[in-house]
Amino acid sequence: MERVVDLGGVAAVLAAQTVGWRSAGLEVGQVTWRDAEASWPQLLQTDRARVHDPDSVGVVISGPGEAELSVVLFRGGWADVDFIASLDDAGSLPASDITSPTDFEARMNQWVARVFRMCGGA
Repeated sequence: MERVVDLGGVAAVLAAQTVGWRSAGLEVGQVTWRDAEASWPQLLQTDRARVHDPDSVGVVISGPGEAELSVVLFRGGWADVDFIASLDDAGSLPASDITSPTDFEARMNQWVARVFRMCGGA
């Protein structure tokens, strides 16, 4: 898989934003890593040092009313973004052509606002 996005930079973005999300009342799970060189099924790791060749980084954020946002960014520049904002509002959000940690940060801010604003969150 082509390396489009610096996953270490993305993890730094997530770490920097975690404080603000938590102060807004959101719960932020541990960042997870997947190793491209691991045998199938590839297990998620929370310790970056255990991952030799990272091909994805992810996080789950939870909020009021059982709202949840799950984001997994792949080094190829796309992400799996799944959410539950309410019983009537759940699904996946488009996430392709992500080119940098800064681009990811802007999109992450949009996704967090989309999911948690409806629940009185961030």
